[in-house]
Amino acid sequence: MQEIWTEKYRPERLDEVYGQQRIIERLKAYVDEKSMPHLLFAGPAGIGKTTSAIALSKEMYGDDWSANFFELNASDERGIDVIRNKIKEYARTSTSSEIGFKIIFMDEADSLTPEAQAALRRTMEKYSHNCRFILSCNYSSKIIDPIQSRCAVFRFRTLLKEDVRKWIEMIAKEEELDISDEAKELLIRVGGGDLRRITNFLQISASTTSEITEEVVRQSANIARPEDIRELVQNAVNGEFREAKKKLDRLIIEDGLSGEDIIKQIHDEIYEIPIETRKKMKIIDRIGEAEFRLVEGADEQIQLEALLADIASKS
Repeated sequence: MQEIWTEKYRPERLDEVYGQQRIIERLKAYVDEKSMPHLLFAGPAGIGKTTSAIALSKEMYGDDWSANFFELNASDERGIDVIRNKIKEYARTSTSSEIGFKIIFMDEADSLTPEAQAALRRTMEKYSHNCRFILSCNYSSKIIDPIQSRCAVFRFRTLLKEDVRKWIEMIAKEEELDISDEAKELLIRVGGGDLRRITNFLQISASTTSEITEEVVRQSANIARPEDIRELVQNAVNGEFREAKKKLDRLIIEDGLSGEDIIKQIHDEIYEIPIETRKKMKIIDRIGEAEFRLVEGADEQIQLEALLADIASKS
């Protein structure tokens, strides 16, 4: 059975974490001191927050790390009960480690309700002698101030292209893959700095061939060709709504693309379409409205057709 690459290539040590050198240096200092405050990791998905928490625990506790590391995902259990029951139950038990405290890692802590965050703040105060908390979130603004003030805040940055390229080349070498430069660039672009997502795309691509081309990546990531998206928007700009709708139907029905994927690609490609800047600005503003409605649960076909109709009517 083939191993999942996101786990196979998950860094085991802090030194192996990509692109977060400043943060890693500070975390290594905690390991050297055998002490740490509560921590808050903030930043986009797939850039090393969970990996850093696990690697920190492994270096802090050695072979005994799993007995002193408790992980929860707040997006699955976001109410006050998880704080009152699971976390308190674990926090009140003592540790046999010479470090003197255990680590509770709560992923996606910004999904916790305000009531659950208030209860968490009290738990962090009461059991700080026995536990240290590492909270991970995409948006630190969604974490209440009393929790933020009790944590050392680490803001993980989006990975640079060069960091992502090194990651792709490392996996390619380990898996004996021949990846074209065009495929690397496409992976970097569609991955958005999310190494987990990029690794999944690589594994899907490698399941059929060891020669990874741009077209193989495009099929694996299920994204449209740039020329199709440009033609779609150009038809709408030219007032050819029926032609634009036909192309949209093909992308959704035949190619199986999601509305959010198409919206993002339209946004990426709009800058390459030869139309005046003011018109681009209006289209980008309308793209933002459509994307917001899709995220809120609106029908993707209706929203995309409304976007094309709006572009066509104002052209």
